[in-house]
Amino acid sequence: MDKGARRRRLWPAVLAAVGMVIGGGGVADAGSGHHHPPRGTSFYVEPDSNAARQAAAWRQEGRVEDARLMEAVAKQPTAIWFTTAGAEQVRTRVRDVVRAAKRKGQVPVLVAYFVPYRDCSQWSAGGALSEQEYREWIDAFAAGIGNDKAVVIVEPDGLALLTSEPWCTIGPDEELVPQRYREINHAVDTLKRGRQTRVYLDAGHSAWQALNDYDAGYGEPREQQGIVNRLMRGGVARADGFALNTSNYRFTADLVQYGTRISKCLYLRTHRGATTCPADAELDALRVDERRMTHFVLDTSRNGQGHYTPGEGETDWCNPPGRGLGERPTARTRIPLVDAFLWIKRPGESDGECQGGPPAGQWWPEQALDLAKRATPPLR
Repeated sequence: MDKGARRRRLWPAVLAAVGMVIGGGGVADAGSGHHHPPRGTSFYVEPDSNAARQAAAWRQEGRVEDARLMEAVAKQPTAIWFTTAGAEQVRTRVRDVVRAAKRKGQVPVLVAYFVPYRDCSQWSAGGALSEQEYREWIDAFAAGIGNDKAVVIVEPDGLALLTSEPWCTIGPDEELVPQRYREINHAVDTLKRGRQTRVYLDAGHSAWQALNDYDAGYGEPREQQGIVNRLMRGGVARADGFALNTSNYRFTADLVQYGTRISKCLYLRTHRGATTCPADAELDALRVDERRMTHFVLDTSRNGQGHYTPGEGETDWCNPPGRGLGERPTARTRIPLVDAFLWIKRPGESDGECQGGPPAGQWWPEQALDLAKRATPPLR
């Protein structure tokens, strides 16, 4: 089936399911103090990105069409990731990016990715060596922003991938899971002291965690928390919302449906006294309340062709072939509760040493070009 056609057919059903009404940019819940990027927000475009340098190199080599595509990629705002140790270093680097964006009248999207036991020791393993080191690091991160404008994505996979996952051999869970929640809560509270910092907790994607707690069906512990309980324990009520699809490939329509159900369930849990999420049909029938329901942002950097169906020995998340760039970054989504489409994952940076890719985070020009060629909508 043509995936573009599938994507177009999904939108009417999804918009009906979320109780579609136009608007929501720049709204604030008077009772919560949450603020969301105004629809006219211009996100920061890094002037010396990998895509920009690659375009220049290809143009010099005479690869004119490839250079044109990379130039189009380089014009798009992408998130800046902070992943390495050193409180003073991260303070300086964050401050430099924030100031550069301010000079251009733009808002930077920053990713804090330094939580201990990051990625359960997979391709993106690393992070702080202790809870105290993480606290000092995130304090410095927040100090680098100060009271200037910034959007911060807090810890990709930090809530969706806990050490309690049955396949994750890091432990003991009874110590490390509460520690993770303390770290995420500290990040929220510290970052929200900035008067113009918008904070979104990463919450995985639409094909990962269930809304309610569930039985994993294998391993120990089998009982796992659903994403709603994880977000609640992570302090989402004090953040500006959550983020979906970071570094993944899920269709935007699927993400909108999943994210809206999360938001509605959070509302029922926090405002209506519910103890669990009701069935999907009941959630879909509940009207969207933009002022009381939690907002979210989507990573559309590589979901233009949607997710990949893996063959034997493959995964659907680590450098899958045949993917494409998705919706361009904007705060004008025209979708209730969706504050922005963002390019959180930087297109062309590898997911890890799989499918012929270099180590995680390294520039891979061949993949960048393939994503650009398959962009949906096409690059101009």
